Amino acid sequence: MTLSVPAPSDATHHSMADAWRRQTSLRRLYTAIGVGLLLVALCGTMWFADEANAGHFFDRLPHILDFLSWLVPKDWNDVWRAMFDVVSPHDTGTQEFNFPLGRVYVWGGFYIPEYFELMLTTVNVALVSTFIGFVFAVPFSFIAARNLTPHPVLRLVVKRFMELLRAFPEIVIAGLFAAIVSIGPIAAIIAIGLHSIGALGKLFYEINENIDMRAEEGLRAVGANWFERVRFAGLPQVLPNFMSYTLLRVEINVRISTIMGAVGGGGIGEELKLSISRGFGAKTIALVLLLFTTIFVVDQFSAWLRRKLVGEQAFVMSA
Repeated sequence: MTLSVPAPSDATHHSMADAWRRQTSLRRLYTAIGVGLLLVALCGTMWFADEANAGHFFDRLPHILDFLSWLVPKDWNDVWRAMFDVVSPHDTGTQEFNFPLGRVYVWGGFYIPEYFELMLTTVNVALVSTFIGFVFAVPFSFIAARNLTPHPVLRLVVKRFMELLRAFPEIVIAGLFAAIVSIGPIAAIIAIGLHSIGALGKLFYEINENIDMRAEEGLRAVGANWFERVRFAGLPQVLPNFMSYTLLRVEINVRISTIMGAVGGGGIGEELKLSISRGFGAKTIALVLLLFTTIFVVDQFSAWLRRKLVGEQAFVMSA
């Protein structure tokens, strides 16, 4: 005996269509109200900021691009001269054209241009900070993973600790440590490293909670302890993804290191801030070009290395 299901009538179809249209219209209305309230709040805060700002933001808005005229060099060849510390024919003894004074001599007449040395400092800050973040984030991530740590109190403490580390911006942490270890790359490394522990730790433990537990269960059955189960069952599954996220964090930390330099963290950021504030066009453009090139190279190298570690199939959309 077969059961037949009656087909919906035309009235039912019309009723469902009307309900869908009403729901869609209501959703659009709520969206429009939300966007309107957001725009009102945005305009209100901008008006308050303009009234509170002695410079009057809206009055100065038409002149927002005027500073570009200050940064146009008189001789565009001074850009590469500034980048490679070559003597400029326009040198009048001022800091605007004192390119050779920044040379970092290594051996005899061989030197490293000042901006390249500063860029190396910025990259080193990013690399050391990322290494610190990786070293501490890996064990924390296994402790914080729900499927690997049977102690809820310990897991809760580690999660809250990592949340605390990434809750404060790097600049705030750097300002705290600058008062202890003085201004310079050390404070920047500590600040970015602590933030990297919290950021990488969260990404890592979310990966850990999605591993295949059959290998872990097999090791548990033969009497393996927690460290052995993590080392031989968990780590091999997640290590490629760990390295992928770590390389991504390197890219982020290079940019952050530049910002940290602008507030006293050393590296190229500090020189870029001074150059812009003094209106040194050739120096500013040379620094921006070097920074852009470095970030581009780091991004491309990281992307290539991630593909090698994770595999090309992870970057190809499935049909």
